[in-house]
Amino acid sequence: MEKKSQGTIVRVSGPLVTVTGLSAPKMYEVVKIGNAGLMGEIIELTGKIASVQVYEETAGIAPGEPAEGTGRTMSVELGPGLLESVYDGIQRPLSVIEDKSGSCYIARGIEAEGISRTRKWQFKPVVKAGQLVSEGDILGEVDETEAIVHKIMVPPGINGTVKTIADGSYTVTDEIAIITDSEGVDNTVQMLQYWPIRRPRPKKEKIFPEEPLITGMRVIDSFFPVAKGGAAAIPGPFGAGKTVTQQSIAKYCDAQVIVYVGCGERGNEMTEVLTEFPHLVDPNTGLPLMNRTVLIANTSNMPVAAREASVYTAMTIAEYYRDMGYSVALMADSTSRWAEAMREISGRMEEMPGEEGYPAYLSSRTAEFYERAGFVKCLGSDGRTGALTAIGAVSPPGGDLSEPVSQATLRVTKCFWGLDGTLAYRKHFPSINWLNSYTLYMPNIDGYWRKQIAEDFPEMRSSAMSILQEEAKLLEIVKLVGMESLSNEEKLTLHIAKVLREDFLFQNAFDKEDAYTPLAKQYQILKTIISVYEEAKKIVSQDEFEFETLLEVASVKELPDLRKFPVDESDRYESFRGRASEELSALKVSA
Repeated sequence: MEKKSQGTIVRVSGPLVTVTGLSAPKMYEVVKIGNAGLMGEIIELTGKIASVQVYEETAGIAPGEPAEGTGRTMSVELGPGLLESVYDGIQRPLSVIEDKSGSCYIARGIEAEGISRTRKWQFKPVVKAGQLVSEGDILGEVDETEAIVHKIMVPPGINGTVKTIADGSYTVTDEIAIITDSEGVDNTVQMLQYWPIRRPRPKKEKIFPEEPLITGMRVIDSFFPVAKGGAAAIPGPFGAGKTVTQQSIAKYCDAQVIVYVGCGERGNEMTEVLTEFPHLVDPNTGLPLMNRTVLIANTSNMPVAAREASVYTAMTIAEYYRDMGYSVALMADSTSRWAEAMREISGRMEEMPGEEGYPAYLSSRTAEFYERAGFVKCLGSDGRTGALTAIGAVSPPGGDLSEPVSQATLRVTKCFWGLDGTLAYRKHFPSINWLNSYTLYMPNIDGYWRKQIAEDFPEMRSSAMSILQEEAKLLEIVKLVGMESLSNEEKLTLHIAKVLREDFLFQNAFDKEDAYTPLAKQYQILKTIISVYEEAKKIVSQDEFEFETLLEVASVKELPDLRKFPVDESDRYESFRGRASEELSALKVSA
């Protein structure tokens, strides 16, 4: 049983409140501040003097007011009802807050349960009385939404024999099982669980990830893929398309559960997410996208301290679904705002600042967050695996990647999708710069590509990237001496690079046909472009060959139409390559 204690406020400094008199305070304990009962969390202890990070506006709170320690650490509620929910940074449902305080402002001191205590769920047991179970084993299932079956697991730390198991309609606080441990102690299990947000949920082991997270975005899937269970960063200046890129990944990626946290972003961007997602149809299931989504909104005009907690709230919920054996994708937009919240709290605590005023522990906190991603063997005796992929947007001022948050992120993520303001200005989206971006997951997924798509897929990718890199060098020469100085082979490289840029890498996220491209189709497009390039190289190397003649060949002129071919017509790409070879061979003969 959690023990409460009474203390007194001695100092108020913005979201940081100093409290004394709490009996046996502990780090990260939740404290109710002032007569208004504002929620806060102990983040520093000096003897019995506690520094409390308050998650609500502290204006009007004065020294001498009471402070109540709750005896429990900052935790999230886990159970059926998380999906389709929209929370603030400390897991208060925005719909409940609106009912209590109206739609204009969030009143202070509102307490709201993260999961409804009155809604009943149909619990279907998968174990029987007398059966031995261990931590992480699945006791039963609940149809949480049409898309996701919620698996009720034995809480960590509990092992023993099932004494009783329920079957029927229950609320999350009803008893659904009793497990008797080896010492004869009965442990009651509910569908509702609590977990401290700053402590990673346990797993058996991390596994080497070997499967890509397929997003449908050609520049990501074919050039800079991220593995399921990996971590990726999307840094870029204002207006470069970070939010649209993350939203597109959330809509179309093949993860089974999406957790999207708007961490300190502007209210209009989060409003777009909140209004758009409920009306989107999941292309993977044909069901509403919200059926597999949890949204956490903590905009830039909401309390700074709650912003710092919001990413941990999101990560813990994502780990929970990972433990059920699902592939989960976490979108954090933007981790720069999260770091700024840490900087503000650190400054108020008068800690020694690090680079640019950020706390000295910025790198370690960033690493702790991204290291909670991974492809894991879950707790339980059934050997199930789960994946948690973390994708964090970074908003460096002016796109300066040398600033501390970008550098701390790049050190711990293996996938870098660098957004380019120049590309965005030219309306090239997604504005991921193919010369600056990279992925370190290629060795992981090389085997998947060769086995599931095509044996030569990695080679097609390498050839395309080589052409784009060669283009960058040739454009520098053109600036100095003009296009006339280039050989036919170099002009061909520039032309094919233009096709790759404008007709493969460019993708319209708001076009239903173009927004998502299956991996098999991406391969067919790349292979066709590279095949035409290889055939054309044999032609343009002829003496006195007029390069403009090549541009009049029908198959060369039709290269931009490749992405319009239907997904399931691979024979059409093969036919196109055959026709292109014949047309180019005929050109060679006539020359």
